[in-house]
Amino acid sequence: MKKQYYEGLNETLFTAKMENGLTVQVVPRPGFSRKLAYFVTDFGSIHTEFLLDGEKIEVPAGIAHFLEHKMFELPGRDVSAEFAAQGANVNAFTSYDMTAYYFSCTENFLPNLRLLLEFVSTPYFTGESVNKEIGIIDQEIGMNADSPERVFENLMQAMYGSHPIRVPILGSRESIRKITPELLYQCHRAFYTPANMILCVVGDVDPQQVLAVAKQVLGDEKKEAGIKLRPWQEEMTCVEKYVSMPMEVAMPSFQLGFKCESISTGVDAIRQEIIGDLAAEALFGESSALYLQLYEQGIIDSSFGGGFETVDGCALLTCGGDSYEAETVRRAIWDYAGKLLEAGIPEADLLRMKRSALGRRIRDLDSFDSTCFRLCAYKLSEFDYFCFPAVYTEVTARQVLDFIQKVVKEERCALSVIEPRRQS
Repeated sequence: MKKQYYEGLNETLFTAKMENGLTVQVVPRPGFSRKLAYFVTDFGSIHTEFLLDGEKIEVPAGIAHFLEHKMFELPGRDVSAEFAAQGANVNAFTSYDMTAYYFSCTENFLPNLRLLLEFVSTPYFTGESVNKEIGIIDQEIGMNADSPERVFENLMQAMYGSHPIRVPILGSRESIRKITPELLYQCHRAFYTPANMILCVVGDVDPQQVLAVAKQVLGDEKKEAGIKLRPWQEEMTCVEKYVSMPMEVAMPSFQLGFKCESISTGVDAIRQEIIGDLAAEALFGESSALYLQLYEQGIIDSSFGGGFETVDGCALLTCGGDSYEAETVRRAIWDYAGKLLEAGIPEADLLRMKRSALGRRIRDLDSFDSTCFRLCAYKLSEFDYFCFPAVYTEVTARQVLDFIQKVVKEERCALSVIEPRRQS
């Protein structure tokens, strides 16, 4: 395995590319009792069109999340109970552009690692179990429909016309009923192949033992992954400027978004993310003049926050929280952006923002979960995450201002609000 030490972070990373194509990353944390492993596939809810064996396949919305649920079933076995019997907590999640399975434990690490690799690489679907799962996820969709978190999903539908980020990760009640065992097997064969996956481990472990277990369970055979199709032609204007939804909530909440061009991979992508984060801090971060003004006026409260987000094929600057005056916040951000562009960002302010943002990222490395997630997510974007300090050093005030000038425009902006339901 390749060993690399990052002096500025005091971190060591072991990396290997196995013959079967699997990327293995290990971050040793000597002396810690907790161990964490992530097994991640480059397949999320937005990847519903792909080529497999030269054939174009379209699958229903929500199938990535559905597949995540079904992977925990093996014939005659209870995977979760097996992890629990070995002293481990196991879980999984599906995002727009990846699916992750993970466990943490303080004992029996290697047997738990073997079990993780085994169940994620072993598909088992029957018509009966799929029909049962449809009912379970249908209930989940129903509960999500009444959740205030719909404010973000509604924002995505207002902002995007063709990119599948506009479709909820869970899919819809109609789409999940189109899922069959055959489609699940196709998705698993296309994307749950080692060449499309990453194994990341953080803890007091032997990297060579991790590699040995991966080889024992997954073998050396390299299988071709499916080829994702991205037929998304997205304009930088929003489909709708404003959407609202009544709900049983005590006070209104909102999400505001600005569409950004997407840079998909490599150092340019992480640079764009850092510039976007610094732009968010300059515009409406807790130390900005605008934040203090809105807070003192009672327009926003401590729930307010924002940042820059990227998903395969799209990027956006967002902020939100609880407020009775969401439209006032939107207009204030536009006005403040103009003032920033006119006055500029003093180097002292930029340095302060950089130090604050860099400090947060470094503190996040104390979290095993955050470290594993970021190493995997950035590896999928072809960037070594532990190199982020150098990118911060290179970013200039001019780049941040250019980003604000390009992005913070009325035509790129949409506002989503959850309103308290009126009593009849």
